[in-house]
Amino acid sequence: MPPQYDAADVATQETTYPQPLSLGLNLPFVEGSMDGRTPRWDDLAAMARMAEEMGFDALWLSDHLGFAETDGSWSGGWECWTLLTALAGVTQRVRLGTYVLSAPMRNPAVLAKMAETLDEVSGGRLILGLGAGWNQPEFRAFGVPFDDRFARFEESLRVICAMLRSGSATLDGRLIQARNAEIRPRGPRPAGPPIMVGASGPRMLALTAELADHWNGGMRAPEELGPLMAAVDAACVAAGRDPGTLTRSAEVLVRTIEADPGTPQRDHELGGEPAAVAAALRSFAGLGLAHIQVQLRPNSLEGLEAFGPVMAALGG
Repeated sequence: MPPQYDAADVATQETTYPQPLSLGLNLPFVEGSMDGRTPRWDDLAAMARMAEEMGFDALWLSDHLGFAETDGSWSGGWECWTLLTALAGVTQRVRLGTYVLSAPMRNPAVLAKMAETLDEVSGGRLILGLGAGWNQPEFRAFGVPFDDRFARFEESLRVICAMLRSGSATLDGRLIQARNAEIRPRGPRPAGPPIMVGASGPRMLALTAELADHWNGGMRAPEELGPLMAAVDAACVAAGRDPGTLTRSAEVLVRTIEADPGTPQRDHELGGEPAAVAAALRSFAGLGLAHIQVQLRPNSLEGLEAFGPVMAALGG
């Protein structure tokens, strides 16, 4: 049995997180998301190579097929798994993560096989980020059931974790079934790639504490992350798990090139002198985050080049 941790101990003792802060780059994937331009494969490959050269630790791609706009139009996005697989071939060191894959969109047993295969292709660099999904118009447009997505996520996560960690899974669930679904051959890591869950509600945090290697808090201000991190600790305690064994990450929006006059500033957007941005990023590490997914404005090769002084200020 795992060691048991008392809530009072967590409340009165400082939790330690063994991993130092690392940075990942969230790549653009939606129409118009490169300051009005649609990212093409050549753009993404160039950004990936530059990020690796600059010292980023990971590349991240969101999993959305498109977004319904308020005027009734549709903004499409590239499919993340195909892009991530291609990025494995043009990089050598950086980890490759889904931020986060909508688990209800795919058969979980097949997804576990896909993850093991990409981990093999990339030399053990995959981080499998998973979530329940939220974009109802996207589900409707592509014929995926939106109802019961949290229950579907839980059953999917149990199949995926069992397959990646033990090599096989059997589940006769209400929504998901798997019968001796095996992963053979195995990839470079005996227990498969690490599994990250994006979660904030009690039900999802309980699943994260029970099953995941890595928790992601999304894009939030430090004052919002503090209470959420405490909730993550409490979920770990309830699961009998040392909170320090769960890797933590969050997304931060950073503007590196001044916007045109009149451009509205996004919530939680960091900007200014490189030293100030670096100090703000360090403040997230002080909360206990081991990794920050950086989303740039502009999210382009030029915006990435302009982040160089921030990396230098961070000592990267």
